[in-house]
Amino acid sequence: METVRVDDAVLRRPKTLGAGATVGDVRALLGDHVHAALLVDGSRLVGVVVREDLGEGPGAAPDGEPALPLARLEGRTVRSGTPLGDAQRLLGVSGLRRLAVVDDAGVLVGLLCRKRRGDGWCTDAGVEARRRERAGRSA
Repeated sequence: METVRVDDAVLRRPKTLGAGATVGDVRALLGDHVHAALLVDGSRLVGVVVREDLGEGPGAAPDGEPALPLARLEGRTVRSGTPLGDAQRLLGVSGLRRLAVVDDAGVLVGLLCRKRRGDGWCTDAGVEARRRERAGRSA
């Protein structure tokens, strides 16, 4: 029996920001139904920022500051080729629902995203359908 790998379940077209993105850029992206900002330098993933990294209230990171110092890779990435079950266990232990998938050179392959209900994985087609649905409601 062939092992299912993370590569079989990733979003192939996740939204990304350049490595020079500001905290304000990340906030704007996260406000658009996105839960993790993937910072890239070319095609190489250099950091992942989630809302909690930005802080809230008086201690919040200023919008004009660079986002990269707030980003992390450790605990937020998984290697391409990893068995899906291993990634699923990592998500369960960490409490996260998303892991960036990178190859051995750190190139972003995609985003492994567990559905909110926990009953499967987000797909490019599903994300696009939800985007069109939201666009239709706001028109």
